[in-house]
Amino acid sequence: MATVTTRRTLAKAGVLTGLTAGALFAGLPVLWMLSTSFKGNGEVFQSPPKLITENFSFDAYREILGNGAQLRFFLNSYIVALSVTALTLLVAILAGYAFSRFTFPFHRTINAVIVSVQAVPPITLVIPYFGLVVALGLYNTYSGLILTHMVFTLPYAIIMTTAYLNTLPRELDESVKVDGGNSWTALWRILVPISVPGLVAVGVYTFMISWNEYLFALTLTRTDDMRTVPIGIQLLMGQHSYEWNQMMAMSILGSIPVLVLFLLFQKRFIGGLTSGAVKA
Repeated sequence: MATVTTRRTLAKAGVLTGLTAGALFAGLPVLWMLSTSFKGNGEVFQSPPKLITENFSFDAYREILGNGAQLRFFLNSYIVALSVTALTLLVAILAGYAFSRFTFPFHRTINAVIVSVQAVPPITLVIPYFGLVVALGLYNTYSGLILTHMVFTLPYAIIMTTAYLNTLPRELDESVKVDGGNSWTALWRILVPISVPGLVAVGVYTFMISWNEYLFALTLTRTDDMRTVPIGIQLLMGQHSYEWNQMMAMSILGSIPVLVLFLLFQKRFIGGLTSGAVKA
């Protein structure tokens, strides 16, 4: 008995040690980024390095928040990410409901195509999408960025929404029809309210993908008034010097929206992911 207890104690200690090591490994770069944002640019490569600076300063944040061009990057990111999230959720709800509740021609083929899109490396699509966006007259516009981001957010959103709706009994739909309703009523009055945890998970993930996207935001925009936060951080890399403290400050500010979203919807986010994985 003592041996079993000892083994369990050692196992728990090993798991705790591993989790602690993983947390430190993941958290230390973020802590260093935060520390660097409060340093002067000349202190960044100080030897030996110091996590806590003696010349604590908010100058980097003042530079970012007092610069209209930098604030424009944040505005652009909010416009694009929120639009992508809203449109992705709308399309995912409709597509997920169709895949979950109806059988139609090429059902499996379309589903396979949606899944296969996830396997295509985004960098291989840069040139085709650039040519398509230019041909449609959407280059350097919000519409071009939003539609392009949705190409990468929709497959996951549709798969997750379909999986979550599959966990809901069809009797819910049938009860609505018995009361004189139709499929549209069943979807928006019954299934969508019940599916909020799953939709929150999809929405948070979609927002994160769009907010952090760099490659297409760089390729499909030309002027600074259309750039997003990841591009704004890159623009702080000058030809002869890097504004390291401002880069870290802008990175911290750019991380806040995603962090706030996750903290606000943490339980729904985790619940939505686990519930959607129960039945595909």
